[in-house]
Amino acid sequence: MVTIYSERALRRGHIAAATFFFTNGAVFANLVPRYPELKAELGLNATIYGVVLAMNPVGAIVAGVAAGVLIRRFGSAAVAVIGTLGLAFGVTAAAWAPNVWILACAFFIGGSLDAITDVAQNANALRVQAARGRSIINSMHALWSLGAVTGGAIAAGAIALDIPVKWHILASSLVLVGVAFWARSWSLPGSESESGSGSAEAATARPAGRATTAIVLTLTALVLIAIGGGLTEEVAFSWAALYLGDEVGAPAPLAAAGFIGLVGAQFIGRIVSDRLVDRFGERTVIICSGLFIAGGIGLAIGVPTVWGACLGFALAGFGCAPAIPLAMQQADRIPGLRAGTGLTIVTWLMRLAFLVAPPLVGAIADATSIRVGLAVSLTGGLLVLALAFVMPRKVAA
Repeated sequence: MVTIYSERALRRGHIAAATFFFTNGAVFANLVPRYPELKAELGLNATIYGVVLAMNPVGAIVAGVAAGVLIRRFGSAAVAVIGTLGLAFGVTAAAWAPNVWILACAFFIGGSLDAITDVAQNANALRVQAARGRSIINSMHALWSLGAVTGGAIAAGAIALDIPVKWHILASSLVLVGVAFWARSWSLPGSESESGSGSAEAATARPAGRATTAIVLTLTALVLIAIGGGLTEEVAFSWAALYLGDEVGAPAPLAAAGFIGLVGAQFIGRIVSDRLVDRFGERTVIICSGLFIAGGIGLAIGVPTVWGACLGFALAGFGCAPAIPLAMQQADRIPGLRAGTGLTIVTWLMRLAFLVAPPLVGAIADATSIRVGLAVSLTGGLLVLALAFVMPRKVAA
């Protein structure tokens, strides 16, 4: 049974879904520009620092498989809110960590809850999308980017005002969790199946078809496209501030500009992605995505100045904007897979790359420099470009 919601309920549900994405992006981004402080305070070299950061995707991989069960049991909105609370706890624990072991555990907890929140908020957005009868998924991911910009800007301000990382993170986490709980009261009412959603929590609503070789190959390519786009985001989260501060020589508040520029441009890219897809088709947009990622990272490492790095990160951010949303959307449309299966697989498997990337960049940085390590993101752009052929030329009707 599909419920017909009032315009007021749809509007409030849309705002609630957008808020889940915004708070998810902002909670973690508040800590990112302060990574150099955590690294320096605990005396970590680049390799150990990268391994500690990898605990985030380790937690995500371990816990991500539980998302579907939790969503079916409690609903996507409730799981998104509780996941945001758990993520905030992990981020706050990282800010207060007295040693590397507790820091690693904090990142593991944060990654676990972030993975569950990620699936839940996408499932909730797809539920609203199905009820509204029009695409909103790219704009939802744009709100995540806006949240990341906001979190990064707050962190830069806290650094400039010399506010200790512990109290900055505790205060920002409390406020953002409060906003997420408020949004829960505006989410779409009723059970998950009533909206006719094609999201992850509805994945058992109809039987699956046979997993053919073509399905497996297509799904693999879409996972790799998501990984290629996500690598840019992940490496910028982990290393942009350190690159600008340690190797380019930017002062601490300005060192956050690379990360903020990337997610700011990513926000713009996601806002315009739906129109670009409608005008030029998904394949053309993904080809341009790969070109912008590779060109932007090439500029950032090829012109190691503050403005060269910031402009390069911004171009890469604009490029990576549509990669993950379009890969998720296309995976959810693959004929022969039951609704939500492709979305869940892409969301979970793309985090495998995030497990490898931070320690890989760290090991390269210890052996050579962070500048050389950032080339990992450049290969992600080339991967997106090489696999763009699996995307349809025109958006599906």
